[in-house]
Amino acid sequence: MKHLLKVLDLDKEEIIDILNLADQLKYELKHKIPHPHLKGKSLGMIFQKASTRTRVSFEVGMHQLGGHPLFLSSSDLQIGRGEPVQDTARVLARYLDGIMIRTFEQKEVEDLAEFGGIPVINGLTDFSHPCQVLADLMTIRELKGQFEGLKMCYIGDGNNMCNSLIVGCLKVGMDVSVSCPKGYEPDAKALEFAADYTNFKITVKPPEAAAEADIVITDVWSSMGREDEAEKRRKAFAGYQVNDEIMSAAKPDAIVLHCLPAHRGEEITAKVLEEHAGEIFEEAENRLHAQKAVMVKLMA
Repeated sequence: MKHLLKVLDLDKEEIIDILNLADQLKYELKHKIPHPHLKGKSLGMIFQKASTRTRVSFEVGMHQLGGHPLFLSSSDLQIGRGEPVQDTARVLARYLDGIMIRTFEQKEVEDLAEFGGIPVINGLTDFSHPCQVLADLMTIRELKGQFEGLKMCYIGDGNNMCNSLIVGCLKVGMDVSVSCPKGYEPDAKALEFAADYTNFKITVKPPEAAAEADIVITDVWSSMGREDEAEKRRKAFAGYQVNDEIMSAAKPDAIVLHCLPAHRGEEITAKVLEEHAGEIFEEAENRLHAQKAVMVKLMA
């Protein structure tokens, strides 16, 4: 593994390897065992999309690993004023040991990796959110003890989270059921990948997708950059809320995950979120541990 660009690039063994290291690093942090694997290393963090969890978890993670994080907003870079990505990549590669980028276009991440010559981590694009899905898988394994035999249900927008969850959960051996409104389906590349799996199902009926689910996952209806569609989407997604009705279709011990931020009363009720807050905020914490594992694998 040279980069983390999208979940499609990882095989099952690589995913499990990252998760095992993440578990180890989490244990060491909890027991105050130092792990300065990236001492003397620098990570450039490019943000063309705002962030809470991504910035804090990468920045804190690099400090805990003994390295130096460097925050780079798009307003600070020539890339935000028209410099080709390949030129920025070739310059940054001479200063840094790795790059994390949170942006819109997947091609921008791929170009950074092609021209930079140093590890590139996708912190989020409109197509994929691999760091979040690794944290989700880490949380599922912590709480359920395994992947095989489990059913993951995703309800909501066929966005980057949906794309990544489909691929990641199928790769580790889970059954996957997705429910999105017509016109808001997952990306064709994710559906093309899932077409080879008999344990994948997509439906417009959320209760059908949630039936006997072990894990129920949702995300905001209007992702970053789509705020102007908020009212249109609220109408389209009526009936796609994770609520008591949906949870009654899932297994009694089903867990709920949400990548956050959550819009209570839209994609999830406040009641369901608070009942499952322990799981959701453990998932948020696991961003730190999963990303540290990725950085060690790529940069140590």
